[in-house]
Amino acid sequence: MTEFNDKVAVITGGGSGIGAALCRELARRGARVLCADLAADTARGVVDEITKAGGRATAYPLDVTHAEQVAALVATAIAEHGRIDFMFNNAGISVTGDARDLTLTHWRHVIDVNLMGVVYGSDSAYKQMATQGFGHIVNIASLAGLIPFPTNAPYATTKHAVVGLSQSLRAEGEDLGVRVSAVCPGFIQSNIYKATPFINVDRERALTNMPFTPVPAERAANLILRGVLRNDPIIIFPGYARVVWYVQRLKAALLNPLHRKGIRDLRKLRGK
Repeated sequence: MTEFNDKVAVITGGGSGIGAALCRELARRGARVLCADLAADTARGVVDEITKAGGRATAYPLDVTHAEQVAALVATAIAEHGRIDFMFNNAGISVTGDARDLTLTHWRHVIDVNLMGVVYGSDSAYKQMATQGFGHIVNIASLAGLIPFPTNAPYATTKHAVVGLSQSLRAEGEDLGVRVSAVCPGFIQSNIYKATPFINVDRERALTNMPFTPVPAERAANLILRGVLRNDPIIIFPGYARVVWYVQRLKAALLNPLHRKGIRDLRKLRGK
């Protein structure tokens, strides 16, 4: 495909998981990639892979909870390339546990990364794209942004907010040449399961209760980029995610047994 050839793409959380897969696939398709991650060494590792394969990419350290760092990254893209074509706000974290066991510190941390990090990235990119008259913001949300997700209340809260932000900016940006999409996948193979704190619950035992097989990150990246090319407002996959979202819109109560099972299974493993 040539649609991404020579385009300038910024990816946050680009050092692993979906972010790394997006960096690699965009570079393979000819894009100039700015790979940013809190773990700078992982970003450099991804960039090394890309450049050895003949692609164009640069690594940047980035903490998305700091608005000035995100703004500086967008400014760097403009200074070095003259424009920004794609902004993938991908960095995200989670915390698993019964809401009774979570502290406000857990809530603040997830909100700072998953919501405010996306706000900062969207704000900086949107203003630049509106000025230049083109661009596409792609915010990585989740199926948990479209349906309830008991056992991960802070995560679901932020992802619902990201969907609302994306749909609102999309409506505002249409007349300005700015496109905005929200990505709402089901379970994806990524490091988030290793990095996620499991509160009063054994991680390995909890992960055995996952209801669906995770989609490989490389497959996810291709599906995301396919949706971006179509300018889909919500990019949702795999098939079961689309079915669950349809049922949620048709009659949300039909999903109540699934939600009850999720929290009851977790409470069986709860340490207190």
